[in-house]
Amino acid sequence: MAQSAEHDFLSQAALKIMESASRSQLFGYTEGQRKRFDFSCDLKKDWSKVVAGQTLWKHGGDGIDKDLRTLLHEEDIAAAVYIARHESRSRARFAEVTQDYLKTMRASLTRLRVFWVPTDFDADDEQAREAVYNSLREEITKDLLLQVALGGLTQRDVTRFASSRRPGLPLGILSYVKEHGYRNHRSAAKDLAVDPNALRLEIERLFLIGFLASDSLQGGLYGVTDSGNAMLDICSRLRAYLNGSLGKDNANADFEYICRLLGIDYPSIPITTSLLIGEADIDIQVPTALLLQHVAQAEADGSVNWPDPYFRLPASADLAASNRSPH
Repeated sequence: MAQSAEHDFLSQAALKIMESASRSQLFGYTEGQRKRFDFSCDLKKDWSKVVAGQTLWKHGGDGIDKDLRTLLHEEDIAAAVYIARHESRSRARFAEVTQDYLKTMRASLTRLRVFWVPTDFDADDEQAREAVYNSLREEITKDLLLQVALGGLTQRDVTRFASSRRPGLPLGILSYVKEHGYRNHRSAAKDLAVDPNALRLEIERLFLIGFLASDSLQGGLYGVTDSGNAMLDICSRLRAYLNGSLGKDNANADFEYICRLLGIDYPSIPITTSLLIGEADIDIQVPTALLLQHVAQAEADGSVNWPDPYFRLPASADLAASNRSPH
């Protein structure tokens, strides 16, 4: 059965949004084969996370049972995306179906991300296409990409991380734990050449923020979490900004968009700003300035093994897929 223009636009928009976000160089993107889904893709870094989705437009709730069954029974996907027309019949049927799944497949429901589109959306209207695309971009980036590709990183996490009074040390710790693991304060303090008490306090902060995880609530063998790794990756791109090498004209619009959703307005801080300890000329009430100070100080200290930006040379099929755009 031929799909409506709205159905096709929304399915392609979801892929375009995720492909565009990958140009932040925080993760890679490959469009997947459709098979059972209206759209699918693979987000990659040192992990591979499959995102698959269905789009419901014309059927007024009749296809929701089948769509959700198809999505939620697929065990290999990290996120199941559902884009649907916002009408009362569909909302009511969706609530009934998910209520049933709460009893039988509660764990699978945590992978479900639902995005509702106004019922009067007309794909032949250019202004409507732009408005719906922009709305989906913000929702998908915040509710899907930050959760799946960036480990659930939040604006609050970034602010709490930046508020440390020991510039550079939290980044040095994350880098050290990622590379060497963490067994005890004494040996780590010696390796990092820092005061053991300062190290212990920063370890506790990173644990409470969620950037470090342990096998015990009392501490122990620490490891860097997905959100901690995402923070390292973002700071690596901020380092490129401070070095004037983020991209053409030292700009990357897709990275900037993700940063703004996390409360990081790095273009507002000129790269000539004094950021190092003893030379700093920043407003300590501005989380972005504090975060850039951490990056600059860690760079000056040589305490971080900075992650490379993630990219790969795409195959010709991938280039063809990434060039597709919503009509």
